[in-house]
Amino acid sequence: MKPAHLPVLTRNWLLRCLWLLLLPLASCEDTAVMPIFYGNVQGILRDARTNQPLANVSISTTPATMALTTDAQGMFELNDVPTGRLTITATKADYQQTSTAVTIEDGKTTTVAIQLTPAVAATAPNPPNRPVPADQAVDVAVLPKLEWHPVGAFRSDSLRYDLMLYEGNSTTNRRQLLTRSRDTVYQFTAQDVPLLYNTVYYWQVTVYNKAGTSARSSLWSFRTAPFPNNFFVFVRRTNGFPDIYSSNASGSTTVRLTNSNAFEVAPRFSPGYDKIAYTSNGASGQHRLYTMNRDGSDQRMISSLPVEGYNNFGIGFCWSPYGDQLLVASYDKLYRVNRDGFGAPTLIATAPAGRHFRECDWNGQSRKIIVQTVGIDINDSELYIMNEDGSGMTLAVGNVAGRLDSPSFNLAGTRIMYTVDAAGFMDQTGRQIDARIRTQALDGSAVVDVSASPVTTGGKPAGYNDLNPRFSANGAKIVFTQAVNTNALPPEVWQMDVDGRNRTLLFQNAEQPDAI
Repeated sequence: MKPAHLPVLTRNWLLRCLWLLLLPLASCEDTAVMPIFYGNVQGILRDARTNQPLANVSISTTPATMALTTDAQGMFELNDVPTGRLTITATKADYQQTSTAVTIEDGKTTTVAIQLTPAVAATAPNPPNRPVPADQAVDVAVLPKLEWHPVGAFRSDSLRYDLMLYEGNSTTNRRQLLTRSRDTVYQFTAQDVPLLYNTVYYWQVTVYNKAGTSARSSLWSFRTAPFPNNFFVFVRRTNGFPDIYSSNASGSTTVRLTNSNAFEVAPRFSPGYDKIAYTSNGASGQHRLYTMNRDGSDQRMISSLPVEGYNNFGIGFCWSPYGDQLLVASYDKLYRVNRDGFGAPTLIATAPAGRHFRECDWNGQSRKIIVQTVGIDINDSELYIMNEDGSGMTLAVGNVAGRLDSPSFNLAGTRIMYTVDAAGFMDQTGRQIDARIRTQALDGSAVVDVSASPVTTGGKPAGYNDLNPRFSANGAKIVFTQAVNTNALPPEVWQMDVDGRNRTLLFQNAEQPDAI
């Protein structure tokens, strides 16, 4: 029996002496008795992710020696272990069991470092933090970048993220922006539906580890910037459907105001600039008159009258100069309707026999209305001026060769503006070759071809049409549509001085503008 109280080297020396003394006695046996030698093992257990020592790790061996646990520093020690191969097995709750083989040498101490990997499903990931924009941020862009940061994570964790965005306090009006994504950032782009201006949004990130165990971040919030003071509205086609947009002159604050599988056209600012009138055929297939706030909210139909007729597909209306009413051209009738939609329409005029009303304008200085009448042929067009009550209808511009369109008054009500195809092209489809913007006095004198300025000084280029002109609110500018006469390219919105100089491109893929 080995004396446990003796040092290892002394004990091994005594065993060798005893074996030598007994050697003659054993020489007659078939099998010799091999001596047993001993060594020691010292080890440390660490977390494979953090490299921090692990206490209370259970240690067992094969062949069996003794069972023990690591101390507070993650250390363990096995003494008097028979020499040879030894398998050490480390076990700890929430960690994967790990076995390591070592070789024990006579009289030596073998050191070993063992790393334990946390069990995949044992611990939920930490909730993400450090949101960008910061919680309760204000004046956030409507195409923001949302960013967050994992907590205590390692590349080996292979974390994935869901990103949910809620509009206001609604739990139904939400967007799932990411699903099981590796990204920790989401950047809205021009292809995304932008957020609403001056609106509180809530967002939350859910993180998943490889086993699907998850954790949710706090519910963060931010408020988007106030609606920009856009001075332009126009129509742009998206997926074949025209929608209404607003923007500043540079296009940096362009906002889509309508979004439906319907035709929404002819936006017009109210005289007080608090509303935008337009028409939509979404309710019945016929164009009806609508209004909305400048930010696109509170869209409502204010009249059931069809804004329809010969070559009138939603463009036959205008505001009163006082902003309390609108004129509506419905077939051969011209009506006044209240801006709030209450009350019956008031009939003020009937078109000449065989003709329908089309585009119109109403001026507060002259207290006059100018209106276009058309026949079945779009090239059969005339302009009339009448009093506010519909009386005194007088021909202002008679039928001419080619199309005649888009009548309006200047700010003072002393001149009218319209477009005419100078080429006199009589195409039944309504195509124009050289549509130009003209102005003239109410009595037909002092006609000015605004589009005739030389190209070198900003005039209309050959092969293009100038269409849909509107005076700006201060009367100093004209906004209009410039379109190639083959219709091979999308139209554009341009702006120029009232004398035709300084033509400037504002918006591509845009038409039917209005400006403050």
